[in-house]
Amino acid sequence: MKRRKFFESISAAALAASIFVVGCGVKSPPVPPQQAVPERIVGLDASSEKNGVLLSWERPARTAGGHKMRDLGSFEVDRAENTGAFRPLTEIPVTDQDRFQQQRKFTYLDAGAELGHHYRYQVMSSTLDAYRSDPSNEAEITHALPKPPPNPENFVIPRPKPLP
Repeated sequence: MKRRKFFESISAAALAASIFVVGCGVKSPPVPPQQAVPERIVGLDASSEKNGVLLSWERPARTAGGHKMRDLGSFEVDRAENTGAFRPLTEIPVTDQDRFQQQRKFTYLDAGAELGHHYRYQVMSSTLDAYRSDPSNEAEITHALPKPPPNPENFVIPRPKPLP
């Protein structure tokens, strides 16, 4: 009987110690919501293409608090015409959170852009928990057909200047 009580007390002590060591799984202090948002995108670029306006930007690598971004969920692309208000254009889901090699650069073709119209664009990123970044830099463009490549029949090779 004494032996059984001894093993029960040892088992209870081991269980209590393992719970204390393992804890609840939290390995770092809590992060305030304003520091959990993705960092602001600063490299939004727009260019005219034959089929519309092509936007490109890089994936935010960190949160506003400086931590590595692990749960990027989506991008919202907004468009404004001339000096008008921004309106949501599309939402682009991000589905590579569990992949070893994640997509670094994102693009979106605004096929609804009309020739001769002036547009402003901005992008916001969101986490899977719906924490949203501040709007990116604005990319402005007047949609026009891109210049055609040089015609080989009319192309003239520049003559080098003689060295002095």
